Amino acid sequence: MTQTADRPRRIALTPGEPAGIGPDLCVLLAQQAHPAQVVALCDPELLRARAAALDLPLTLQSLEPEKPPEPQMPGALWVDPVAQLRTAAVPGRLDTRNAPYVVETLSAACRGCLHGRYDAVVTAPVHKGVINDAGLAFTGHTELFAEQCGAKAVMLLAAPGLKVALATTHLPLKDVPAALSRQLITDVLETLLRDLPRRFGILEPRIAVCGLNPHAGEGGHLGREEIDIIAPVLERLRAAGADLRGPLPADTAFLPPMLANTDVVLAMYHDQGLPVLKHMGFGNAVNVTLGLPIIRTSVDHGTALDLAGTARADPGSLAAALAMAIDMAAWEGGAQASGGNA
Repeated sequence: MTQTADRPRRIALTPGEPAGIGPDLCVLLAQQAHPAQVVALCDPELLRARAAALDLPLTLQSLEPEKPPEPQMPGALWVDPVAQLRTAAVPGRLDTRNAPYVVETLSAACRGCLHGRYDAVVTAPVHKGVINDAGLAFTGHTELFAEQCGAKAVMLLAAPGLKVALATTHLPLKDVPAALSRQLITDVLETLLRDLPRRFGILEPRIAVCGLNPHAGEGGHLGREEIDIIAPVLERLRAAGADLRGPLPADTAFLPPMLANTDVVLAMYHDQGLPVLKHMGFGNAVNVTLGLPIIRTSVDHGTALDLAGTARADPGSLAAALAMAIDMAAWEGGAQASGGNA
């Protein structure tokens, strides 16, 4: 599709694990108007069944990709039936037979963005365990999109007042030290320095970098990763003009005085940074994959099997992810239309 600054965006939406709350969230999202054409890539019967379970109105419209995108009206959702469930989804009950279907929807969304069919993709939560139990190697959305795009991806979660990026993502804690290297830290920081202006309009990013060990290694007494790996990278990038602080002790990196002059905190591993972010903004945070040639946002939570089909799921994070994807696509489209370098 031709990028223009003023046209509605066409956003791919993947409902994720069919037994989880993803389909509920898509149905709930469809109850509101949105300034973009939101297209669910899924088996239409899944959304029809979940709308009936929730007793909510839902009109599904088949995507006609040759027509210009138009804003979404309440109670309606476009659908692109890229895959079919292997067996009917039962809310709250995982079934390995549907795992290939989930991966197919993600792959189709990625291909659609790469080929210009969609301006961005927004993903509802998947269940990594059932996908792996089905015999499919799957670490997460971030890693799948990185592989399919041939890119080095960086996971970033954004909540009101805080953005946290991760040097490593879905690794056992025992594997994190061996995964860290000067090249990895360089790649992650260079991605942040490039994509924060492009995706968020943060033209001169200020990044606080956590150490790996307690007290950032205590001068080498509690570990040398800060001295041998992290600090040399920061020194080199600072010499090139980057605004970087660290390596910082993670137990003080998130204090308000530190965050007041920080755009993003880079944590070394998943549970170093994300508990703080989710404490501050759970339900309104957005998972963003940087480093890709496409725009991808997601929710900040899991499949919540116990809430599926109960009308108790909160669509706040998915709504925030959609709004951020629309804003990013408009920012990028406007920059392209004007010949800018956002």
